[in-house]
Amino acid sequence: MKTVNHINYMDQEGQVYCCLRNKVVKLDDQQREQFCKGCSMFAGTADGRGVECVWEDSRNVSEPFIVLDPTKEFFRNQVRHVSSNYMSSLVWFAAN
Repeated sequence: MKTVNHINYMDQEGQVYCCLRNKVVKLDDQQREQFCKGCSMFAGTADGRGVECVWEDSRNVSEPFIVLDPTKEFFRNQVRHVSSNYMSSLVWFAAN
């Protein structure tokens, strides 16, 4: 996996996708203080228009990765990528 800077811009309701909480959240003072401030992934404020977060992303995304739709990003992050080695192991165990 590669480390990617995710630039999460707020939508019209002031919401962003939060990887730490794995959900769409309102990017208000409470979110910034309780979660962003102490988050090891936090990397900036996206010039005051959202939040930047750096984390290892298994998806094939650009660097930086721009997020304009937090709900779409949430659903994209619910898909888990499984390696072929893992699948081969499952087949072997199922066969034996």
